[in-house]
Amino acid sequence: MDISSYVLLSQEQALRRRLDVAANNLANMNTVGFKRERPVFREYIEQGETTVTPDAKKTSYVLDYGAMHDPSSGGFQVTDNPLDVMIEGQGYLSVEAPGGGTAYTRAGYIKVLQSGELATSGGQKILGEGGKPITVPPESAGRLSIAPDGSVMGPDGPLGRLTVTVFDEASLDPRGDGMMNGSNGRELTAAETKFRSGGVEGSNVNAIVETTDMVEILRAYQTSTNLNESMSDLRKKAIDRLGRVG
Repeated sequence: MDISSYVLLSQEQALRRRLDVAANNLANMNTVGFKRERPVFREYIEQGETTVTPDAKKTSYVLDYGAMHDPSSGGFQVTDNPLDVMIEGQGYLSVEAPGGGTAYTRAGYIKVLQSGELATSGGQKILGEGGKPITVPPESAGRLSIAPDGSVMGPDGPLGRLTVTVFDEASLDPRGDGMMNGSNGRELTAAETKFRSGGVEGSNVNAIVETTDMVEILRAYQTSTNLNESMSDLRKKAIDRLGRVG
């Protein structure tokens, strides 16, 4: 396999990665709080030792550099549940991760466990200020509301506060269960926090954009495949002519 085939192979691997990301975005179009991903690639240049011309010594390949999340907000979906919230702006809710540790999510479905602690729809306890769960008295469970600064309000006053943690989006790593792992985050103060209650944030995936992107990827892959076949035909013809000369 010559250098040109390796270059085309690196491009086709990048296109496959783009297709996987676009397909995953489409699959999560209706997932609450989901942020569409964008693949990131970088150029890798290999310096050849000997070539026919000096300009051909540098060979450019495509390398997968991971994926970035699109931080733009999704639409507000009304649920009429006073405990459901949407974070307006950047940041994530902190929850107890399955197996221990802290995970982060934008999905604002909130319920009260039998223990009185606030949790996500999946049962993960939501962590408030100081990284501690928020517990409400049994008599207040049906009369709760969420203030714009995240304060959990009972009939007799605040019972705790939902906190929002912001990150460099590049440092977040999807867990595969709708939540993120993150490090070096900063917890916003009450003055910096803004919630909208009574609904949740929808996915920010645009089906038309993702579908158009998939069509472009497939066309680019077909072009690369055709080019590879043409180069293979040229090599066969060259070998055939050399054989006749011999």
